[in-house]
This record gives sequence, structure tokens and C-alpha cells, in this order.
Amino acid sequence: MTDSDQILTVTPRVTPSGPYVLDVVGELDHHTAHFLSEAVNEAPFDDHDHGVILDLSGLTYCDSTGITVLITAHQKSQAAGSPLVLAGVNPDQMRVLQVVGLDQVFTFRPGGAAT
Repeated sequence: MTDSDQILTVTPRVTPSGPYVLDVVGELDHHTAHFLSEAVNEAPFDDHDHGVILDLSGLTYCDSTGITVLITAHQKSQAAGSPLVLAGVNPDQMRVLQVVGLDQVFTFRPGGAAT
């Protein structure tokens, strides 16, 4: 597998309505999870009014390493008292989150993050 096969992009942006959004596109696995981990570490979880949205509508694959990064983001938001929303989770990914019980932990928004 070449580096081009292991593509994940995480693009931070602030929406007009205020939330900080991380647009996640590609495959989230043990080769690429560090990109999202770094973005989560830099996210402003101290913004209690607007919080952070992880827009996963462009996510094509997520393994257990990726799920661990999502859990870390949740823990960070909880520690800061800031909302975290997962947006655009596809049905296959939602099924995995349901199987491991994380559908009871995260807040979800259908579709992608607001622009």
C-alpha cells in the first residue's frame, strides 16, 4: 500500500452559526488516525456555546483505531463541558457504532455540518 492509498484529510473551519467543524474525508485507520488526532487536539473545546462538529459525511472507512480517536474527542469535549456532534455518519458506520454501544454516547446530526 502506498501513501496515496492511505489518504485522510481533516479540514478545520468555522461555520457562520459558530461551531468549529472538522471535515473528515477519506479512510480513518491506524495509518491515518494521527491526522484526526492532531486536529482534535487543536480544536477549541473551550467554546462551550458552539462546540465542535466532526463532519464524517466524507468518511469512507473507519476501523477501531478511528473509533478510538472519536472516543478521545468525546472525552475531551466532556472534560471541557463543550458539545461534540458527529454529523453525516453513514448507515454502515452507524451500525458499527450501534454494535459497540457508542450510539448512546455521541450526539448525531444527519447530513453534513452546516455551511
